[in-house]
Amino acid sequence: MESVPYGGTLIPPINFGMVETDLYRSGVPNELSFPFLEKLQLKKILYLAPDEVSQQFLNFVDDQGIELVALGWDGEKSPWKPISEEVVLNALDCILNVDNYPLHVMCNLGRHRTGTVIGCLRKLQRWNLTSIFEEYRRFAGSKVRLLNEQFIELFDTDLVRIPQNYPSWL
Repeated sequence: MESVPYGGTLIPPINFGMVETDLYRSGVPNELSFPFLEKLQLKKILYLAPDEVSQQFLNFVDDQGIELVALGWDGEKSPWKPISEEVVLNALDCILNVDNYPLHVMCNLGRHRTGTVIGCLRKLQRWNLTSIFEEYRRFAGSKVRLLNEQFIELFDTDLVRIPQNYPSWL
């Protein structure tokens, strides 16, 4: 078990949030956040960014027995490229399967790609668009991307495959 830094204080990753029970979101954690993540007893992490993660993070995931699913590595390394419908659908496939829980969804800063996937999940949960965009903007801060909001608004929830073992909150 890793030591907890700063006299017992657990430090969450940037833009950390609880989406639903055993479903979390954030940006990529640094070493100081590993003890916090350890407490979540994660089974799987969905990584949505096009960049490779650090070796330290890979070691942490391996040490904890967490399965890392990289959905953002589509050959294009541009952080400005909007997330594709295919990546969102693959992410939702994983999110909607309770066998993957506790589950953590992350991208570089936990803003755009993560926010878009969670926004599409909220649409699937039948949240109204005002509430979806308020949540997206809370995590995006001053870096809101209107293309992401448009993607969420136009996202066709009929394309999502609902598994037999879907979460009770859906």
